[in-house]
Amino acid sequence: MEPAFALAFGLMIAVATYLVMSRNVLRIVLGLLVLSNAANLSIFLAGRIGSRTPPLVPEGEVTITISANPLPQALILTAIVISFALLAFTVVLFESANRRLETLDTEEMRSAETGFESSLAKASPNAVKAREVTS
Repeated sequence: MEPAFALAFGLMIAVATYLVMSRNVLRIVLGLLVLSNAANLSIFLAGRIGSRTPPLVPEGEVTITISANPLPQALILTAIVISFALLAFTVVLFESANRRLETLDTEEMRSAETGFESSLAKASPNAVKAREVTS
């Protein structure tokens, strides 16, 4: 079963890479979501997943015999919360950029930066000259 999970992990990384390198902001957000799920799957694969024995210490024993490792499962729960917070922050950030620039295309967002400098030049020509000198 682990080779199937490893193949799924590789596929998720490939899909996340493709989506993050896209020009559309929505695809970038979805790529981050898939990437965080791939990271969770890799943590899950790092622990033993083959045993069906619950992680309980039998009476009179000091350690767990053969069981699934509960630590990766606890780490995944923490990672889910962190990835949700990162996703929520990214969505809010891109939504505010969409409202301000009125586009979802990252190349158009980049070209909108030149509009900022032209509006800055209208307001204060000396500020643009000072910026050019320092660059």
